[in-house]
Amino acid sequence: MADHYETLGVSKDASAAEIKKAYLKLARKYHPDVNPGHGDEFKAISLAYDVLSDPEKRRNYDMGGGENGQGFPSGGFGGFGDIFETFFGGGAGSAGGPIPRVQRGKDALVGVNVDLRTAAFGGTVDLDVTTAVVCDTCSGAGTQEGTSVETCSLCHGSGSIQRMTRTLLGQMVTNQTCNNCHGFGTVIPHPCLNCQGDGRVRKQRTMKIRVPAGVSDGTRIQLSSQGEVGPGGGPAGDLFVEVMVARHEVFQRDGDNLRASISVPMTAAALGASIPFETFDGSQDITIEPGTQSGTVVKLAGLGAKRLRSETRGDLLITVEVLTPEHLGDEERELLVQLAKLRGEETPRAQITSQNRGMFSRMREKFAGR
Repeated sequence: MADHYETLGVSKDASAAEIKKAYLKLARKYHPDVNPGHGDEFKAISLAYDVLSDPEKRRNYDMGGGENGQGFPSGGFGGFGDIFETFFGGGAGSAGGPIPRVQRGKDALVGVNVDLRTAAFGGTVDLDVTTAVVCDTCSGAGTQEGTSVETCSLCHGSGSIQRMTRTLLGQMVTNQTCNNCHGFGTVIPHPCLNCQGDGRVRKQRTMKIRVPAGVSDGTRIQLSSQGEVGPGGGPAGDLFVEVMVARHEVFQRDGDNLRASISVPMTAAALGASIPFETFDGSQDITIEPGTQSGTVVKLAGLGAKRLRSETRGDLLITVEVLTPEHLGDEERELLVQLAKLRGEETPRAQITSQNRGMFSRMREKFAGR
């Protein structure tokens, strides 16, 4: 049988405050939600604290009363109330014991705004979070300096009290949560003035969040043990950060691809050109082939967003819009008239395209060169 003093790492004459402090430190380290795979260690330190934090149990333990610090009660193996409690008890103060003051904190969800570059290629952002943190006045104990929790005088540490009720079947014993200690089995006569006995306070803190490359709007990032600290300074829950991607003035996200649009003069579309375009990877030359039409998409392979949890990237797709001049000078008009004569377009005729052609008809015309 392990020695409870050795388990908590305290001496046999340690004060209640020293025992509490040692337990809180070990509980944060070995709690299953924080450090999976150490359930046995957590149970051992919890049992040690349960015994050594209760003056009566500690006294019985020091006198050789077993690892629970209880031994055999006087009068044999207990009365009718104990038997009823074993088979029908439940909740705080019954066979399950009092509610622990040290508990795991809740998970928290917050949002963070990132720009498109950070979402596509990753980076770090500052995040302001207001959440529960360990009280720096009492270090999570919830008590004023020099004081400690005390066993409830009403329920004697069980967290519940028994009520005798008369029914048609006779007298029945029920367990009710102790209204003096609210099920904890202990009371805090002198609560910490900073946290009012809760062991934690709300505080704003600034964190640096690493945003993985390839996240999209609505992606949630889980940060273990960065959520709210639990009551009694217990282990913190997890923090979930939901990414919200801001609109970019040039690029739009399309899965792993990025999209953009450029406008080119009619002459450049007709004759062809090489146009510089600023991307997230620096300036790139976009080749406008002669005869380019409005709506043509130019692909820059591998210049899109990174794929989540991958080093590969999508493409940058640029839609070309051909600008038709609105105001022509006399010389410009004369040149266009001459061009129209050369192309036999003095009296243009519209080319009507049926919207009801089937897919195979369109493919047949394409391969026929129509």
